[in-house]
Amino acid sequence: MSTNLPRDIRAFLRGYYQGNDLTTACQETGPSDNLEFYQNKLRCRPDGLLVDEILSQWQGDYEELEFNHGYIQWLFPIREDGMNFEAQRLTPHEISAMKSDTEVMRRVLKAYTMMLDFYGMRLHSEETGLVGRVLPPQSYSSRYRNLVRAPHNNLRITRMLKFLSELGLERLNAGLLLHILNEQSEHAELKTPFIRDSMDRWWSNCIRDNHEREWIGRAITKVRAGQLLFTRQMYEKVLETRRLLGKFSCEALDVNGCTHVQS
Repeated sequence: MSTNLPRDIRAFLRGYYQGNDLTTACQETGPSDNLEFYQNKLRCRPDGLLVDEILSQWQGDYEELEFNHGYIQWLFPIREDGMNFEAQRLTPHEISAMKSDTEVMRRVLKAYTMMLDFYGMRLHSEETGLVGRVLPPQSYSSRYRNLVRAPHNNLRITRMLKFLSELGLERLNAGLLLHILNEQSEHAELKTPFIRDSMDRWWSNCIRDNHEREWIGRAITKVRAGQLLFTRQMYEKVLETRRLLGKFSCEALDVNGCTHVQS
């Protein structure tokens, strides 16, 4: 693992295991606030809402989602502290229980799609993770502008990707990352220096599968170097190939198989 990665990413990729630190690596008991919240039994703090209330009442409420800073730690808990000190770190025993609860996982997916909509995107396929722009009357361009102007959302995306990974939904991470890469490469959207930095150092590394993380990293490197035009067609094809083969094709990024930027 590269020592150039941010400290929180290195901890994430290690599974938060620190040598003999069994409290973070093997904790099997403890508080279950996140589990009970996602089971719709516990109200989040400080807003006092159940998860189903947030998912129904805040869908499309962009002002609430932008300026309320307490909900994100409840919708996307991770094994790190956040800015809401009334929220609890995600624990290993919660992860296991949440993954085995179909209603919890349904709500997790709904939370993800709500945030995608907030960012001007929509989920096309739960199976492959394919993402596209929101459809009219929503405006993807206004949501993209907000993402560019409000960099605290970069931290939210990092948290969201880590949470999805913890719950075994990493296929969604790749779908989001490659959609953003397509927007940057083919349409010159979402390519501010700050977003590129967040994507290159944090988002693209919120994947524990080594092959997938390295493949995405290589694709990003080629786009940044002007060696690859990552088209929508290529994006859809690589996700479909992964669905069929179980992994990204190494040949997809080889010289003879890439769409190159014309000089």
